[in-house]
Amino acid sequence: MGWWEVNADTLARSRFVVSPLDEALACLKLLHCGVAGHPGERAWLDAHRPAHLRRMAADPVAALLVGAGLGREWNADFLTPTPVEGLSFEEGVARIRATSPDEARADLAVSVGGPLPAALDRDDLPERAAALLEEVWAQAVRPDWERRRRILEADVVARTAQVSRRGWATVLDALRPGTRWLGDSRLQINLNPYPPRELSGAELILVPITPQRHGWVAWEEPERYAVVYPCAGALADDGARRVPAALGALLGPARATVLTLLGAPMSTSHLVGVTGQGLGSVGRHLRVLLDAGLVERRRAGRSVLYSRTPAGEVLVEAGGGGRAGSRD
Repeated sequence: MGWWEVNADTLARSRFVVSPLDEALACLKLLHCGVAGHPGERAWLDAHRPAHLRRMAADPVAALLVGAGLGREWNADFLTPTPVEGLSFEEGVARIRATSPDEARADLAVSVGGPLPAALDRDDLPERAAALLEEVWAQAVRPDWERRRRILEADVVARTAQVSRRGWATVLDALRPGTRWLGDSRLQINLNPYPPRELSGAELILVPITPQRHGWVAWEEPERYAVVYPCAGALADDGARRVPAALGALLGPARATVLTLLGAPMSTSHLVGVTGQGLGSVGRHLRVLLDAGLVERRRAGRSVLYSRTPAGEVLVEAGGGGRAGSRD
């Protein structure tokens, strides 16, 4: 298995980052594989994958590039640069476009595990990759980016609260399949037999994405390492917000939706973004739920986070909602 040695200083420097480029990369991987993680992704694929497949059929070189560069076990490094906080999509994709042709070919040879197909022995691979990502961003991600961004930020708030409540080990242990905190400063990042890496003095970046079946790691030795992970499923899946009829009849559909989502800590603004309800409505629902002892609130930095109490958990489970807001 592959693991990183992450000491206390590295953990202290760790932070969560929302990356438009990594969201677009994850969506390209989803378009390529065509396997949905939930009904919301299935609807998105139905809307966007036919155009993607037509694009690939019309450009066999781009199709080969995607297949070679976004593999199951290894991504071509130039396609997945280590995220940097605050970069726009345009700034991120410019890093891919600036890759030298020799570096792009070498990275692709590693990802395919052997010689490149003759069709990929060319100098325009970085430009083709950047242009393809720009198309995915413009047509399939940017129109929905504000909603996606709110979902990703909600995940960051929830996990940041978990760090303060339960510690880094608990959060790292549940980031993505194959990632596990082993103890003794060791973070398992995947099940592949790669040599360990020592991150002393480095920066560890944790990057949520909404596609649920994807994730990867990236690094720029020795300064920066990143784990890209699927955000909490209930926040990414519109279907997870469907409230059981019994719970909706008891509390009202809008209030029941708020309670169902609060299996993971969320702020008022994130509830507004995820539910689509107005700020005043969400505030009133939270006040009623607080007074009833079904949710509790706590401060995490500058945010006030709400989550279900044990009584709220019992009510949601009795209503048929399960632990819909929590993936951990």
